[in-house]
Amino acid sequence: MGKGTMKLSIITINYNNAEGLRRTLESVAAQTYTNIEHVIVDGASTDNSVDVIKEYVQRFKIGDLQESFRTDKKLENVIWLSEKDNGVYHAMNKGIRKASGDYIQILNSGDMLAAPDVTERMMEAMRQFEIVDWQESFRTDKKLENGGIPILYGNMLKSYDGKKVVRDNCGSVNSTDSFMYFYRGTLNHDSAYIRRDLFDKYGLYNEEMKICSDWEWYVKAIALGGEKAVYTNIDVTIFDMNGVSESGGKNAELIKKERREYLEKILPVTVLRDYDAFSFPIGQYQRLKRHHLWGGVNFMERVLFKLEKWGVIK
Repeated sequence: MGKGTMKLSIITINYNNAEGLRRTLESVAAQTYTNIEHVIVDGASTDNSVDVIKEYVQRFKIGDLQESFRTDKKLENVIWLSEKDNGVYHAMNKGIRKASGDYIQILNSGDMLAAPDVTERMMEAMRQFEIVDWQESFRTDKKLENGGIPILYGNMLKSYDGKKVVRDNCGSVNSTDSFMYFYRGTLNHDSAYIRRDLFDKYGLYNEEMKICSDWEWYVKAIALGGEKAVYTNIDVTIFDMNGVSESGGKNAELIKKERREYLEKILPVTVLRDYDAFSFPIGQYQRLKRHHLWGGVNFMERVLFKLEKWGVIK
């Protein structure tokens, strides 16, 4: 396929993870979609990460088919830097500032694109969704701002120690439509295409947070800002579960703490109390409804209502 009309900026941050970085770069080099700008932000690594980056850039420029990073196309848009940073989100923000693409994808060192045609398929899905949305806009008051879907996201595969791979299906198109979605979970940033101008509108990632700033940004943009996030059933990335944002183990308490502090800042006490009290039963209801079992539960509730009304039970 020829050069796409929309440019995707892939931002990769790295620190002392040369082998993981190599896997990430190889997955980008293999993409069939060519309108890609790759922004690589290295945190002044002391291993051979910079050598890996230089090799990547050189092989891509000359289209070398004999060595690693095999490719038959040239990549003109590789931007990279290696300098100290103040953490993962500081590094991401450096990459976002340098990015010039229509959309941004965060693909950090160690993570990989799931297949060579992933970017091409995502861009085609973007085009198809925009056609539908444009047609709908003539029948509703909904308009596509800036000519593109705000956020398109797909599935993430989880890799454990490079061996076991588990598929994380991210749900349905409407899964992000309520604040409850973000009270209980988040979108995976590595499998999402975010329209570049949204970072101008809602700001960059909060560098004071250690692990939940991408979640906070989604809350601001989607849950509070009303931006549309569209799901497509495409396996986009393979996520390295040994990374800093792995949600279990030592990071679980930090995730809980950072999220709670932010929720307490943006929600009234009474509203947050209701979320605490009712999030679990609402989750049960959603699960039952998803599996078409809610009818039986609803019938039982109506029976209880009648029995209470008639004074049979209290």
